[in-house]
Amino acid sequence: MLTTDGFRLDGKVALITGSGRNIGRAIAECFAAAGARVVINGHSDKVALDDTAAAIRANGGEALPILADVSDPEAVRGMIDETVATLGGIDILVSNVGIRKYRAFLDISPAEWDGVLKSNLSAAFYLSRYAIPYMKERQFGRIIVISGADGFWGHVTHRAPNVASKIGMHGLAKAIALEFGADNITANTVAPGPIDTVRDWSQYVHQKKEDVIAHVPLGRYGHVDEIAGACLFLASPAGGFVTGQVLHVNGGNGMY
Repeated sequence: MLTTDGFRLDGKVALITGSGRNIGRAIAECFAAAGARVVINGHSDKVALDDTAAAIRANGGEALPILADVSDPEAVRGMIDETVATLGGIDILVSNVGIRKYRAFLDISPAEWDGVLKSNLSAAFYLSRYAIPYMKERQFGRIIVISGADGFWGHVTHRAPNVASKIGMHGLAKAIALEFGADNITANTVAPGPIDTVRDWSQYVHQKKEDVIAHVPLGRYGHVDEIAGACLFLASPAGGFVTGQVLHVNGGNGMY
């Protein structure tokens, strides 16, 4: 019989990238509240990471902040190794870093294309590549990539590298799910819809914030905690038989 214990993460070590604010922070705080020891990561804003860590510790959780650029494979390797050395292993990985620039296709330079793919897609590969060997040793792993509606619904222009990387992330998750299922490692995608976050609205000139609501059956923006709840399900025993799937958390703004 499933009880609330099925959503606990006691004894697990979770690494969440992009967790200094917004969705990543909500996931880190949620996982910590469920009993996991969490590694929080960002590439430059140490103040944000320290603030997230302090909030988790104030609520009785354990948090290890690590600055690392996830578009750099050696930085990722070092972060994974530090996680294992400090906390004894890694059980749950959430890849939650994304660059979304509003740019006409013919204005995108090769360097800009490569930069977005490295931050959005390659980072998920680097993280998984260096975490999975440790997960295989423990015969347990939960990998979650945070994609987005861009990768599944052709509703927005001027975001070609983001669209390509977001659907690529789900392809990566399916490949991992298939290859490592026998090692009790699952891999899934969470695709947030319109979520109320702090962001650079200059990159959203194609859609006014208030107009988005007109296309959401629930009539509101989502909350970061609702993305965290979806991730908790996939990371917990309750979601142990779900792998290779995409969970859309979008208020009905796109039904698949």
